Amino acid sequence: MDNMERIVQITAGRGPEECTWVAAQVVKQLLKEAHEHGIDAQVIQHVSGTLNGTVRTASILLKGSLVVEFVASWEGTIQWIGQSTFRKMHKRKNWFVGVFTMQPLQNQSVFDGDIHYQAIRSSGAGGQHVNKVSSAIRATHLPTGLSVVAMDFRSQHQNKKVATERLKAKISSHQAAQLCNQLNDQWLNQTRVVRGNPVRTFTGSDFKPERKKSEFKSQHNGLKCVLSKKLKT
Repeated sequence: MDNMERIVQITAGRGPEECTWVAAQVVKQLLKEAHEHGIDAQVIQHVSGTLNGTVRTASILLKGSLVVEFVASWEGTIQWIGQSTFRKMHKRKNWFVGVFTMQPLQNQSVFDGDIHYQAIRSSGAGGQHVNKVSSAIRATHLPTGLSVVAMDFRSQHQNKKVATERLKAKISSHQAAQLCNQLNDQWLNQTRVVRGNPVRTFTGSDFKPERKKSEFKSQHNGLKCVLSKKLKT
């Protein structure tokens, strides 16, 4: 199976400092488990909490053939059951952080082979030359479908050059808009951490996973058993 890519965001949301400590532990646990299953994991964004060893939010790029299943086993609410690490007399024992998935941005490089050029008739003032010669150029970026038209000159070569420059500028604007939308989604995730119905639960100061919660390893082994039985029948 080809390698897949996903970006996961781990966030303490608007929770107190205890949640930022939990988020830091989740980052460590997720990175450890990814390594155990041969998944390449790289922290690409990190915002620390106000206290040492805490994380307000972090984004991790994951690559590997099992990424989709791995991410599915983490996405959702993560619960930690334990005494506050910062307020020993605090009565609350349940703390929650969120794990969200984001699609990686497309490759921002623009290759000449990805651009399709089409000669078209110019329109507007210009007399007989406009009516008889197809000197205007439409340039289309095949991966995104974005296109521009250049008819500034009588020369196709000059119009092609202008169209290429305009198309690259349009692609850059499109990619910048995508990045803004993704950053906005990241910000919204800060408000979407749900208390209850966790996909995983950890306990104690050693951040030990509860056995009753399904982990990626057991899910993956079960999947292999099912596929093996199907192949034998």
